Amino acid sequence: MGQLADRKCEPCRGGVPPLSEEDCGPLLAQLDGWTVEDGKRLVKSFRFKNFLGPMALAKRIADVAEREDHHPDLLVRWGELKVTLWTHKIDGLSENDFVLAAKIDRAASDGANQ
Repeated sequence: MGQLADRKCEPCRGGVPPLSEEDCGPLLAQLDGWTVEDGKRLVKSFRFKNFLGPMALAKRIADVAEREDHHPDLLVRWGELKVTLWTHKIDGLSENDFVLAAKIDRAASDGANQ
């Protein structure tokens, strides 16, 4: 995760193919608890024992997403924050999605230590 989390998301200009399942495997292996859904979305749910926990993590993720200029879908509900990533311009996964996932995990870990 450290290597991915230390990288910067690069702007996607489209016109490139999404990552294949084979390309995703090694990147996914560097993440904790993320899954690929429908071959084109990277998804993880973070669990909490209240409503404020998911809201606080959503705010930290928003800050990271703005810095990286790569924005996930966030579903906030009591006890859970579900994060979905994909690169809209290619309607699939790019390395940016895995980089942002690693950064999100780092933000979640940092927040747990506050």
